[in-house]
Amino acid sequence: MERTKINNLQENQSAKIEGFVERVRDTRYMVFVILKDISGKLQISIDKEKDAALVDSAVKLVPGSVISVCGKLSLTPAVKQGGKEFLPTSLDVLSLAEPSPIDGETNIENRMNFRWIDLRTDKNQLMCKVESEFTSAFKDFLVKNDFIEIHTPKLIGAESESGAGVFEVKYYDTKAFLTQSPQFYKQMAMAAGLERVFEFGPVFRAEKFSTNRHASEYTSLDLEMSYISSYEDVMNFEEDLIIYILTQIKAKYGEEIKNVFGADIVIPTKPFPRMELADLYKIFESKYNYKVAEEEKTDLTTEGERLACRYAKEHFGHEFIFVVGFPGDKRPFYHMRDDAGRLMGYDLLWKGIEITSGAQREHRYEQLKAVAESKGLKKDVEFYLEFFKYGCPPHGGFAIGMERFLMLLLNIDTIKEVQFLFRGPNRLAP
Repeated sequence: MERTKINNLQENQSAKIEGFVERVRDTRYMVFVILKDISGKLQISIDKEKDAALVDSAVKLVPGSVISVCGKLSLTPAVKQGGKEFLPTSLDVLSLAEPSPIDGETNIENRMNFRWIDLRTDKNQLMCKVESEFTSAFKDFLVKNDFIEIHTPKLIGAESESGAGVFEVKYYDTKAFLTQSPQFYKQMAMAAGLERVFEFGPVFRAEKFSTNRHASEYTSLDLEMSYISSYEDVMNFEEDLIIYILTQIKAKYGEEIKNVFGADIVIPTKPFPRMELADLYKIFESKYNYKVAEEEKTDLTTEGERLACRYAKEHFGHEFIFVVGFPGDKRPFYHMRDDAGRLMGYDLLWKGIEITSGAQREHRYEQLKAVAESKGLKKDVEFYLEFFKYGCPPHGGFAIGMERFLMLLLNIDTIKEVQFLFRGPNRLAP
């Protein structure tokens, strides 16, 4: 008999179900086993008198054991598990578990040590389902808008962007580096005439961090698009993308997310608020009495990000805010600058945290070469500059860190909880 998932069971039809034992309750006349698979949970009710042959196996079960049970679904209103119970005719133990080394009171570091057990919880499995829907919606929207999926190398031969924060690895008889971003290769795709591309993939950052929103390896959702008129085109496209993603997730999992995580998914309206960096710092001082030194006003501080979102909520009634007007010299060399040297790009903030840095890129070879040389990047980016020698259309793009987005969506405090397996300065296992 083929396996049937719990949520596909039909009343009084013979079926086989398989999954993890969540708990066992041994009473005077009955043994109750709560079985869980990825689709749901079900009570297996074993009558000690009628099903005596199954009792010995059932009472020895430890939570986490994997079993296979044949029988029929019965609708019984008195049963707490949604008025449903499974009446077994056979029970086979596929894997007998030892007692779990973690429980609901275990601290996060020990839960990370046994992450595969930690991921069995309803909360974590819902999180994984939401992640899957997020990436599916991202890809669906881009494909509908004529984007092509690409897969760029994660091993590179030169230290991109001066080598800050890259991991060096042995590569045959030389050395290579794990890429910080597919940025250069996305732009190569623009020079190749692919016009619109996207990628899901891991990126690596070798910084020593101590925040709850950074990781040494995370999943980046990148896109690049040609024939834009300005970075406003990129911002407008990101608005549509985020609205689509959140709408899809809310339609499929909105109620579960609210019940399990206590998070309401708010579908944003267009346009998202747009504010100049300098204007925001004036507002911070006048409205929130938050002041920083002049040299810090070239970017948003962590508190500045939080206050910008607070202002967006209070003044615009919006969870998102675009911040523009950054000095160009503080951003990567490949971003385009206007005649005044200002970045032709933006940061997008949500719930007090930056989730995207996007921009129009510099596609003109001579200008790009000059900026790279001014930042001391001549040799390291020679291969990259070659992409622009033979013609390249105007283009721009952005990237979204998947785990950070989900952390904010689900109101989770740390990126460790969101990643399938976290990688940080002090964690390289399991």
